[in-house]
Amino acid sequence: MDRPHAAAVSFSPSHRGGAGTPMVLLHGFTDTWRSWELVLPALEARHDVLAVTLAGHAGGPPLDRGVTDAVLADAVEEAMDGAGFASAHLVGNSLGGYVALQLAARGRADTVTTLSPAGGWAEGDERFRDSLAHFATMQELLAAAIPHVATILSTPGGRRRATAHFTERWEHLPPDLIAHLMVGAASCTGVFALIDHAASAGWPLDAAAIRCRVRVVWGTADRLLAWPQTAARYREEWLPHAEWIELDGVGHCPQLDVPLETAQLILGFTDP
Repeated sequence: MDRPHAAAVSFSPSHRGGAGTPMVLLHGFTDTWRSWELVLPALEARHDVLAVTLAGHAGGPPLDRGVTDAVLADAVEEAMDGAGFASAHLVGNSLGGYVALQLAARGRADTVTTLSPAGGWAEGDERFRDSLAHFATMQELLAAAIPHVATILSTPGGRRRATAHFTERWEHLPPDLIAHLMVGAASCTGVFALIDHAASAGWPLDAAAIRCRVRVVWGTADRLLAWPQTAARYREEWLPHAEWIELDGVGHCPQLDVPLETAQLILGFTDP
């Protein structure tokens, strides 16, 4: 088995491939566009797919203008404009799911498929701070782990520990992809600025402005955004009329955990 090395990991701002109607993929907090790698072949068979890396993330645009409620969505809009996408089928995981809904409120979405979207804690539920604290702690742990990433990923036990927070079914994940996600998370330059902003500003969303169809997919074994409590505001206030799908025994990143099923759920929703 090839042993990935941190020095060999590189980052790019986006990936584009396929043909058909436009689709934009938005990854979760501290990830990169490559978190969609396992579903790209299926999606690109039917869509012109743009997978972007969010601002402040490894390979993405810098946060030179500071962090606001709109900064991530603004950068994605710029990428969509550059690709010639007036609107697109938006697919987002975690933080990317929240950003996809922000863009839908701006009228940039034909449909939204959102996988475990962030921001759904009930108003007044302070447990969202635990999720933010997790990412701060992970930065410290990753700093110590990255010099040893090849050794960590050389054993099944090491690969399981590296993926435990975001997947339940990990055996099929290529070691080089796991290495990329680890180094990408450690290289997320905007992580603390984004954490600080979320802690102070919360998760505003103009849900009433969302006019397109929305499908929400959530793994029942999600360890980062536990189902159903972290979906409370989406279910009860913002998106009660969305189509809701539970994935039994699936973790926080279905596109990594069960890529075939995830691709089918996305494509089944984007069909006219």
